[in-house]
Order: sequence, then structure tokens, then C-alpha cells
Amino acid sequence: MPQQVSGVIARSVGAPVELVTIVIPDPGPGEAVVRIQACGVCHTDLHYREGGINDEFPFLLGHEASGIVEAIGSGVSDVAVGDFVILNWRAVCGQCRSCQKGRPQYCFNTHNAKQRMTLLDGTELSPALGIGAFAEKTLVAAAQCTKVDPTASPAVAGLLGCGVMAGLGAAINTGQISRGDSAAVIGCGGVGAAAIAGAKLAGATTIVAVDVDDRKLATAKELGATHTVNAKTEDVVEMIRQYTGGNGADVVIDAVGIPETWQQAFYARDLAGTSSLVRAGRILLEMGPRHVVIKLGEFGAMLFSNAEGADAEQTDIDIFRCSAWPLEVVADPTGAGDTFLGGMAGYLAAQGPPPYTADVLRQAIVQGSILASFTCEAFSTRRLEALTGDDLAERVRLYRQATDW
Repeated sequence: MPQQVSGVIARSVGAPVELVTIVIPDPGPGEAVVRIQACGVCHTDLHYREGGINDEFPFLLGHEASGIVEAIGSGVSDVAVGDFVILNWRAVCGQCRSCQKGRPQYCFNTHNAKQRMTLLDGTELSPALGIGAFAEKTLVAAAQCTKVDPTASPAVAGLLGCGVMAGLGAAINTGQISRGDSAAVIGCGGVGAAAIAGAKLAGATTIVAVDVDDRKLATAKELGATHTVNAKTEDVVEMIRQYTGGNGADVVIDAVGIPETWQQAFYARDLAGTSSLVRAGRILLEMGPRHVVIKLGEFGAMLFSNAEGADAEQTDIDIFRCSAWPLEVVADPTGAGDTFLGGMAGYLAAQGPPPYTADVLRQAIVQGSILASFTCEAFSTRRLEALTGDDLAERVRLYRQATDW
């Protein structure tokens, strides 16, 4: 029978979030109920509250989560009751042309649970990123659940569902860093730290870490950065070029996602290099289409989207369990980073070869599921009360202030 649990919701644009009682229906075919053990606080949740994603209020916030499968619906075979899982933003179909090519991150038929969780009065909730994990329990499509080693820390494992997936994927899958390449990562919070580790795992020999916080730069060195740049006191583009023989990096990953850092990423790459944006929102429109059109038209090197899907996340957890990469560092509650989920590449590919007009780029931004995330701290359902009122916005504001670019 349906269950009543506590959850954090946003009722309207800018309104303080609330801790309320929500109703979790029994799982239907292909669905699962997951008891949340940990969930990261991400900037995406603030975007939802501010109406920056869509206007389908009220939202059940939270998405960077891990938990235990409590119940499954008919037809579910990949997970079972009692499995320790991390939650994907979406379930891939496995059948579309992209999935059949081995590119599930570009799946054209992703899906979430068909049933909706509700308030006590029956008002349907929109779960953030199809998950809604700022709750004691949540309902998802069973294919959104990826089984991981049950001995892993829930707070650490939950990061794989968003921040680590984005950073590692930006380096390995999107940037396609290979052995001997040079790479630079702008922004060394949770996502940027994962991108640095990903660059090292991929075999990059020169890895330049850029941030405004010397503590994060020190951590970046531990994760594999060969050089560091403090953007408060040094010219980012010039220093990256200096560390890469005067040419610029083969791959530059912007894990901050504001116009200034994106321009740095663009100009700090080698002539045939790649700039990878791990961010969302209106950054490209704020900059204007010139940077995008030139890059697409001349070099074909603008790449979007990151690791996603069960296979990608299982690889992530295997790397964590079998290598010396200290993933716990990324789970530091003072760390933060951005994550980018893009459908832009698939949309643009359907439009034919570049260059693309500004209108096409704008439509690609609309069509691609563009989301942003600052991973601010590990979140336990035992601390739901800590996110009520304006506290979520205040935490993100303080982080942005502390890392003012």
C-alpha cells in the first residue's frame, strides 16, 4: 500500500523549500521504491526552486543519491529488494539508434517512473531529474538503479550519480582524453576533481588544475594534476599555454560554467583542441553564439554530454574500488562542482554539418536537457530539516561568494 514519508519540496518560484509529508505509491511495472541513504545538495536543486529548469511546480528536490531497493514492480529483473544502488537521472532504452551504437549517454528515449509521488491532498509532485531524493524514500524507474558494492560509503557512492559521473565523463567520454594528451580543468570542486582524476586515468601526461582556492588546488595535485594555476593571481590562458609548450591543452574542461571561464577554456586549448563545458543554463546565450559557431565550424570540436547510464556508473564504482583514486576526497562537504547533462549533441547532429546558426544553437539548448549542479555537501535524510527555509540558497550563495570568479 502507498507509504507516507518526509520530503523536501519547492512549491513555487523562489519560495522557501518545505519539509512535508509526501505519498509514495506502490511500484508499478518497471518501477522501484528506494529508501534513500544519502543525497548530495546540488545547485540544480536551487535552479528548480528558482524556476530555471521548468515551471512544473511543486518539485520534490534532490537527485545525487544512493539507497536500498525496498520494493520492485512487475517485470523488474536487474535489481532486487535489498540491493544497494545509486540513482541515475534517467533510464536509457537500450533500443534507439544511439544506444545501439554503444552511446547510451545520447539515448533518445530515456524515461523515469510513470507514476507520480504526491502530497497528502493528491497534488502531483515533479521529482528533480526524475529522482526526488530529498526524501526518506522515492519512486523511480527500476532501470535508474545501478547496483554498486554495498561496502561503499553511501555518501561517496551517491556522488557517482551526478558529480563524479559528470567530471569523469567529461574527461574520458566527452573530451576523449587519451594517453600522452595534455588537459586543463578550470574549477576544482567535486566535478572538476573527478575530471582531473579522469584525465589521469585516461593517460594525460600534463594536467593543469585551475581554481581560486589553494586548498582545492592542493587536492587537485593529489588527484593527478601536474601543474596548478590560481586564477586570482595568474592569467589562466597564458599559464595553461606555458605548461603545454606554448600551444594550449588538447582538452580544456570548464567545470565552473560562467562566460568568463568558458572563454578561458576556449582560448586555452590547442588549435585543434577540445573545450568541454560541464555546466548548463544560459552561459552560451550570455556569451553570444560567436564562440560556439567558430568552434563548431572551424574545428568541429565542441563536445557535449557526459558519462551516463548503468554501464558508465558501474565503471565509475569499479575504478573507485580497484584503483588508488581517493574518491572520498570528492565527498568533502566543502567541495563543490558543476555537472552538465546535454542533449545538444544529438540535436545538432540531426541538423546536419556545422556551422550552425544562432537560432539552431538556441533550440539545441532548449531541446537538450541542460542542468547545472554544484555539489555542496553530502546529505542524509536524517538532516532534512537542515534544508528548510532559505538555507539551500544560502549555502549555494556562500559557495559562490567563496569562489568568486
